[in-house]
Amino acid sequence: MDLNARLAALRHLDPDQLSDAELRAAFPLLLAFAEECVTAIHALRAEVQQLKDEIARLKGEQGKPNVPRGRHPRNRPPGGTGAAGSAGSAGHSSEDERREGEPKQPWQKRTKLDRIVVTREQACVWEGPLPADARFKGYEAVVIQDLLLQVDHVRFLRAKHYSPSTGKTYLAPLPPGYDGQFGPGIRTLALALVYGCHLSQPLLHAFLTDAGTLISRGQVAALVTARLEAFHTEQAAVLEAGLRSSPWQHLDLTPTRLDGENYACHVLGNPLYAHYHTVPRQDRGSALDVLRGGAPRRYRLDATAFAHLAGVGLPARGMQVLRGFPQEQTWEASAFHRLLDRRLPLLGPDQRKHVEEAAAIAAYWADPTWPAVHCLVADDAAQLRGLTPELALCWIHDGRHYKKLLPQFVFHRKELERFRKRYWVFYRELRTYQQAPSATEAVRLEAAFDVLFATETAYSELHTCIRRTQANKTKLLRVLRHPELPLHNNPAELLARRRVRKRDVSFGPRSPTGLRAWDTLQGLVETTRKLGLRFWTYLQDRITHAGQVPPLAEIITARAATLQLGASWVAA
Repeated sequence: MDLNARLAALRHLDPDQLSDAELRAAFPLLLAFAEECVTAIHALRAEVQQLKDEIARLKGEQGKPNVPRGRHPRNRPPGGTGAAGSAGSAGHSSEDERREGEPKQPWQKRTKLDRIVVTREQACVWEGPLPADARFKGYEAVVIQDLLLQVDHVRFLRAKHYSPSTGKTYLAPLPPGYDGQFGPGIRTLALALVYGCHLSQPLLHAFLTDAGTLISRGQVAALVTARLEAFHTEQAAVLEAGLRSSPWQHLDLTPTRLDGENYACHVLGNPLYAHYHTVPRQDRGSALDVLRGGAPRRYRLDATAFAHLAGVGLPARGMQVLRGFPQEQTWEASAFHRLLDRRLPLLGPDQRKHVEEAAAIAAYWADPTWPAVHCLVADDAAQLRGLTPELALCWIHDGRHYKKLLPQFVFHRKELERFRKRYWVFYRELRTYQQAPSATEAVRLEAAFDVLFATETAYSELHTCIRRTQANKTKLLRVLRHPELPLHNNPAELLARRRVRKRDVSFGPRSPTGLRAWDTLQGLVETTRKLGLRFWTYLQDRITHAGQVPPLAEIITARAATLQLGASWVAA
């Protein structure tokens, strides 16, 4: 019921003619009306302030400073609007409720001696005078960790031979990893600090200079962005192996910048790998490009394509012309675009976009050479719908809508709190189901979902959230068919947060080469961590060509066989 409907219901209310029972029934209606009035007032105030700020900026002045009014929810306007609302957005986490009831392991300090690799031993002798009766009793071991950072400027004397018969000069090669002006130690250190520790390039330049290395800022930039072809190749293999390792994948995205222009960084992964892919837009076609590893787009018209086009409002004449195109045939992008230009020149921009997206999705699913994702674990972003046969929504994202509600009255506050407790109790029941799934329990949980989200409430904003969750029932209960699916998208959000942290430090790459380096090296950092490898060790191995660390794609494939991340799909 909207504000006008509530006002109409209250317009003829006469307390003198109502009994106590009727007054009690009218009380929730009055509170709901007042709640909506207060919320609308806050929203209008925020909008007026934004307009005042924009007018001030157009005059060359400054708007109202964004100063938070306090951390308590009661000190923020409803809906998170306005300056104070944006400052309080960090209070929308539901981690406490989600983890409630989980057994907490008591903290105890873990011994380190069994994990420290001793690199050298040094005997310490007593140098002062000893009593005459002192006897040597052996040594007492003390392990101390330390790092040595020292300059190692090497002059290589390369044996040089000349053969008059061949007319060629034979020059002895440098040791593996020593090519260019800087050795493997500096290259490993630079990549580890910039991508593993988010150090900015100016600070890396200052660090190397202070350590005694003569290096320019341009050379520092080249160290961390150029000559990375081997890493790009390995990250592409990691993506393919990761996609083959599981029928479901996490996906999230975060804004980023390329030379000051807005881009979208997509984060794809599962428990075995991570992949970053930054593209200029965040539409359905761009998300599909990410799932295809950035390969050139292909297009195909078949039953899958027409199923996607069924609900987009394409004119009957256009559908008829499309059905006259060659079917079950895959086109390169240029050929398909020429075909559309010639046969459907009057298609509007949005209609043509729908046709291209549907044909691209069909080609993606018909490609036998590339692993297609069966289910995405993500939020309910519009550009992700229809890319895969199944979409599993994140319960944490859904629960955030309830966390953002800031009711003004105790009555509504208690109503919201009671519902949120029931919400997270049901979430924990889903987690219990994952440990021991059964058909009987799945039926019970589905019925319990229907009961929970059929709750009626006079608090209109809570009512809206409940109906939103109810509409997403199939996507939220995907876990009942596939118990191995995560109930939330936190792993992808954490990966996206690491891109945000790097963006906070370095703002953004300045060139496509730098952007590709960011995506590749950040993906390798997170993949090595997921696989339990040290990123430093991995870099040293690849730069020196030692060959001690197996290809990451092989490790992913081997571990996927033991984890069985798609057990329910295999059984089906």
